[in-house]
Amino acid sequence: MDDDQDISDRGPARAAPRDSLFLLTTLSTPEGAPLGKARVRNLSATGLMADCERAVPAGIQIICDLRGIGKVTGMVAWSREDKIGLAFDEPIDPQLARKPVGAAATQQTLVPDYLRTTQHGVKRR
Repeated sequence: MDDDQDISDRGPARAAPRDSLFLLTTLSTPEGAPLGKARVRNLSATGLMADCERAVPAGIQIICDLRGIGKVTGMVAWSREDKIGLAFDEPIDPQLARKPVGAAATQQTLVPDYLRTTQHGVKRR
């Protein structure tokens, strides 16, 4: 494969640093039509790359629901078989997707069971 072919297979140039992770999301059109589930492979402030349940065409607007961030809109910048590159309409903070969701999740992971309290402030036995 020559260099020109290799570059064109990568999709458009990326401006923001990417963070590799595995994160599940659902995809839909702005009208609410479901496009299936996807596994986010890498995430940046301006976009993501994901493996999808089915092919999603390039050039369409979609909405994805990202854990810790919420609903994000963007355009499919490129599509190859079951993989897509999504360019967000507005930048996000990708580190929010890595944080535990909710105070209960944080409390359960950081506090040993014998130190947890009930709703009334009484230690469990």
